[in-house]
Amino acid sequence: MLGGTGEARALAAELVARDLRVVSSLAGRVANPRLPVGEVRVGGFGGPDGLARWLTENHVEAVVDATHPFAERIGASAFQGARTAGVPLLRLQRPGWQAGPGDEWHWVSSLDEAASKITELGERIFLTSGRQGLSAFACCTDQWFLARCVDPPEPPLPPKIEILLDRGPYEVEGESALLREHRIDVLVTKDSGGTMTTAKLRAARERGIPVVVVKRPSRPETTTVETVPAALSWVSAMLGA
Repeated sequence: MLGGTGEARALAAELVARDLRVVSSLAGRVANPRLPVGEVRVGGFGGPDGLARWLTENHVEAVVDATHPFAERIGASAFQGARTAGVPLLRLQRPGWQAGPGDEWHWVSSLDEAASKITELGERIFLTSGRQGLSAFACCTDQWFLARCVDPPEPPLPPKIEILLDRGPYEVEGESALLREHRIDVLVTKDSGGTMTTAKLRAARERGIPVVVVKRPSRPETTTVETVPAALSWVSAMLGA
């Protein structure tokens, strides 16, 4: 299991409950990650060839890529490594978000494009796109930023920025208060999907705040499901469990 998401943890728990051996691999980018049940390994494999060797040496019978929708490099390695090792691969990816009535969403293809877009929309920006992408906004000298991250970010950063270290899930009331207290007039996020962080989108809608949404990167075509039960059925079929 290539994990790090809530769906990965839920699937690992279901599989372990069925007495299946599960090894969850975490990238190690978060200092104190939420750990799944079962065996856990932390760190990379050394690219797709290293992953293929690990799969072969450990007699892996099935691979589930349940990484974050924006873990593009890991997704490519999973596809190539599993194919090289001859191991069936499933992509477990939660559905993306959809704008609703009253939403003002601006879709962009990258954080760099988001940094350009915000100059048209406002001056006080709430960044919820992760600590690793903050450098894309370092050139924005006129805007003030509130950036929420799990771990402290590293420079380069925008010159006018406040860092909020926090981890979801969040509630609409709290998100609305945050937007109000910091006088936020633009929200920037990635299309992560799921329910853990949707409260900020509802709060933005209620307060009439535009949202800049970064589209998901493309992934290699492979068998894909959107729910943990569907992934559980696939694994059960692959292993005859």
